Amino acid sequence: MLGLLDTTLLWTNLGISLLVLVLPAYFNLPLGDALAATLVGAVIGNAMLAVAALIGADARVPTMVLQRAPLGRRGSYLATALNILQCLGWAIFELIVIATAAGLLCDKLLGFKAIWLWKLAFGGLAAVLALLGPIGFVRRFVRKFAIWAVVASVIYLAWWIVHGAHLGRIWAEGGHKGSFWLAVDTVVAVTVSWAPLVADYTRFSRNRRSAFFGVGIGYLLPTLFQFGFGSILVLSRGVDPNRPELILVAIAGGGAAAALALLALTVDETDEAFANVYSGAVSTQNLFPGVSQRALIVAASVLATGGALAIDMRSYQRFLLLLGAVFVPLLGVLVADWLLAGMHYTRSHIFEGPSVRPGPILAWVAGFLVYEWLYQPADLGFWSRWLSHLPTPAYRFGASVPSFAVALLLTAGAVTLGSARAAARARREPLPGRR
Repeated sequence: MLGLLDTTLLWTNLGISLLVLVLPAYFNLPLGDALAATLVGAVIGNAMLAVAALIGADARVPTMVLQRAPLGRRGSYLATALNILQCLGWAIFELIVIATAAGLLCDKLLGFKAIWLWKLAFGGLAAVLALLGPIGFVRRFVRKFAIWAVVASVIYLAWWIVHGAHLGRIWAEGGHKGSFWLAVDTVVAVTVSWAPLVADYTRFSRNRRSAFFGVGIGYLLPTLFQFGFGSILVLSRGVDPNRPELILVAIAGGGAAAALALLALTVDETDEAFANVYSGAVSTQNLFPGVSQRALIVAASVLATGGALAIDMRSYQRFLLLLGAVFVPLLGVLVADWLLAGMHYTRSHIFEGPSVRPGPILAWVAGFLVYEWLYQPADLGFWSRWLSHLPTPAYRFGASVPSFAVALLLTAGAVTLGSARAAARARREPLPGRR
């Protein structure tokens, strides 16, 4: 079982990613506003993630199996399919980053990159780590290697980002026209993108307290670091958010310390590829429970490696916000149903419920629509054009919290109404043995 320390170490490791460092470039906010948005988004997002972790530790099943309770067995299949897609998407991005870092390090030391070879190598390593399972991964990899890579990379990155940044100048710099609440939603979306995975790991937690505080604190710290120092990075060095791999090129421009930092970052990124491969396989088992988990892990790693070989790094804020639109309200549905179940899911809630529960599913859809309505995406064709014709509030207050609240309240109403109808039917039915 994973105690508080193991859970905290795991989620601190999972929270560090070079991909996230460039996201503040999309904020287009002054440094003070960017830091405030980071704090607000981190508190909101990590509170949501910690509650999801607690529910997972309580139920002792993977996240997508857990979704059978609020959505029904067949109702959970849509959430499962979407989660598999996001796991593969993130695994592909991570393998690209890891291979790019390894290629730059190899070029620095030996004079050749061979990034395609590193993609193959780290795709295989992700499969090996996933086959260890969460407990073996934490005990054999995180404690012995990854945590030290995290410490080394964080120290070096903090120095490298602040060095020559002229903090006073960028603090007073004007001309930024970004949205504070869009920045908050981005931070929340990155954090809540882990909610469909979190129970895959906290089902192994020693108790609910270890899961709640281990995940909440473990992921909060890297969130604050990455978005906080990332804001300084993009404002001081003009990082292109569409080419985040250029951060690795910039880091590689140093001496021996830069080489060590690249090595640490390469090791550090590997755990996220592991998590997405493992959770992609575990989620697939909700659709095909008869298939071996080991076979699914190998298949997920092969697909992720093939995707990493086929595509280049690209802008992904829309990808993150689309995930937020899907998984923020889904979390609201889960929390509402869990609360009304007495804050405890039994085996019957998960495995003996109805095939489909229309009320929570409609609440999920409503939450998604609220998110998209308030966010107003600009690059999705007819969907964007249709949303642009809808009136929106004059004051922008973000999409994450309203979407979560709508899904939670509608689910609570649907579940309460359903329970009242079931009780009324039970009163009308004659007792056994009576006419």
